[in-house]
Order: sequence, then structure tokens, then C-alpha cells
Amino acid sequence: MTDPTAPVVFDGHNDVLLKLYRAGGLAVADSFLTGRVGAIDAARAKAGGFGGGFFAVYIPSPTDLDFKTEQMTKPSYDLPLPDPIDWEDAFPVVMAQAAILFDLEKRGALTVCRSAAQIRDVLKAGQMAAIFHIEGAEAIDAELNTLEVLYQAGLRSLGPVWSRSTIFGHGVPFRYPSTGDIGDGLTDHGLRLIRRCNELGIMVDLSHLNEAGFWDVARHSTKPLVATHSNAHAICSHSRNLTDKQLAAIRESDGMVGLNFAVAFLRDDGRMVADVPLEQMLRHLDHLIDHLGEDRVGLGSDYDGAIVPEDLTSCAGLPKLRHAMAQHGYGEALIAKLCQENWLRVLEKTWGQ
Repeated sequence: MTDPTAPVVFDGHNDVLLKLYRAGGLAVADSFLTGRVGAIDAARAKAGGFGGGFFAVYIPSPTDLDFKTEQMTKPSYDLPLPDPIDWEDAFPVVMAQAAILFDLEKRGALTVCRSAAQIRDVLKAGQMAAIFHIEGAEAIDAELNTLEVLYQAGLRSLGPVWSRSTIFGHGVPFRYPSTGDIGDGLTDHGLRLIRRCNELGIMVDLSHLNEAGFWDVARHSTKPLVATHSNAHAICSHSRNLTDKQLAAIRESDGMVGLNFAVAFLRDDGRMVADVPLEQMLRHLDHLIDHLGEDRVGLGSDYDGAIVPEDLTSCAGLPKLRHAMAQHGYGEALIAKLCQENWLRVLEKTWGQ
């Protein structure tokens, strides 16, 4: 592999819209092009061969980040789940972050894509491709009216929950060690949401759902099961990670898992400590490939939303990961699948275009 920035990475999850929203919203959106403090911007993307991916819209809870980080450095922890957020509070935040995404498109920083074919064309042209994704469905009302409107605006991927509960289901806490088997599954509203997402062609993201919710989606969804940014529970027994039984269900559905770079979900000890060697990421990739097959694994960095390994603090560091994959024995065809082709495959199958 002579070009360290190839193949271009199409990524399963980032939180750059949240970071821009917190920094001032539309007033600072141009920093994506001119340079910003964070993991993703235009210059870092060019340097690292980052071609875009799922741009998450997320409604933050009031959180003491210092307390959360300090607790997650301990050998075990169990952080309380944030309170649910009402639709009236969530909807304006989603509109504000979506407005940032479309402003970036107007500035020529990226293209918001609505089909796998469009993503392919944008990547081929050397531009950044973005999927409008919402992480946590607090801004979707029980009648699903906002879902219809957001779909028309370009929404193509949705996580029914972040870690706090919604009217649709329940998430997992930041708990180590733990499984995701911690409570009830999807509500009646949640089951209707899954059906309607299937009908519209909105991908359902299983990341953050508890196990009962995962199995409800597995029983009722007609589309591939996808977790955009989750890791192997067999290696790191964190509640956010997927058990081998869940991986088997994802494989059976011809779905997909994106490797999360967040260190607490990578390390054997579940601690939020950044000195994680790339070999640890490869251990998770090996496990996911063993259980899912080479066509169902990709990357889901969680850039701008998590503490990540020191070698990969921004997308400019992605050549190091490609090199580590090659040194580990992954061939060029497999690296291309992991970097982008598997995401395009599952999106085409999910969206039907």
C-alpha cells in the first residue's frame, strides 16, 4: 500500500456537530474548513484520508464530564443514567445541529448523501460524504410526525436511544463490568418506530440499546442489524459492547458492526485511559471478523465524542491504523472492506439504493 491515506475511510460515527453546536453553532461552522480544536476538520480529513461517514446529531444531558471521566478510570464503575429528555427540549437542539450539517454542505465542506450510490460518487470525486444520523430519538414524537419530516430533510440513520431512556426503549449505562442485559426492551412506540424506519429506508442503529431492545429489533426488523460504533464484549466486558450471541444475530441478518475507538470499550479493563496500543484495536477487529465475516466489519470511530487511543487522536492519524492493519496481515482487499466497502454494502442493502 503506497498511499498512506488510501483507501479512504467512511466512518460509522462522529460527534463533530455536537462540538460545533457547543462552540457556537452556525457562528463557528466555518472552523470546520479553516481549522478547529478537535478530531475532524477539512485539513485533518485530507491528511488522514477521512472521507466522511455518519454525522451524529445528539442531544446532550447536563453532565459533569470531569466526574464521569474520573469514575471511568477506576477498575469498576456504574454511572447513573441521565434523566430522559422531553420532546419539547430535544427538538430545537436537533434542528440546530442539523442546520450546522446543512450549512457545512452549503460551504462545500461535505455532501449530505441519501443513497449508497451518491456516497460512492462523492468519495470518487475526492469529497466528503455525510449521512444525517440522530443518536437518541428524543426529538421523534410518539405519532412519528417528526420522523416523516426529518426523513424528507435527509435523515437516513437513527438510534432509538442513546444511553438514557426514551419513549421508544432503554439504553445501557456506562457500567464496567456488565452486560447490556439490564432491563426491558422496546416499548410499543419503539416497535412502531422500527417498522416505520424499515418502510422509509432509515437505518436503525443498535449501538447504546440494551440487550432486550436489541433482541426486539432482531425479531421485528426486516433489515440488516447494524451497530455503528460498538466492540466485542468477549474482549472488554463493558455494557456497551456486543456479546458473541448478538454478533451471531448480526451475521445472520447480513448486518454490520463499526469498531468504536473509545478506549473504555477497547481496553480489557474497561478504563477510560488513552494509552491503548493499536494492537488492542486489532484484537477487537480480529474477533469481529471471526464472528461476523470479512464483509460485516468496519470502523465507527466516535471521533469528537470520546477519548481515543493516543495514536489516533484525530482523523489525521488514520494512516497509522491502515499501516497497523497491513502489518497485522490484513490484505489490501480486506483493508478496503474495513475502511469503506462494507459500509456501502450494508447501506445499499438497508436503503435499497
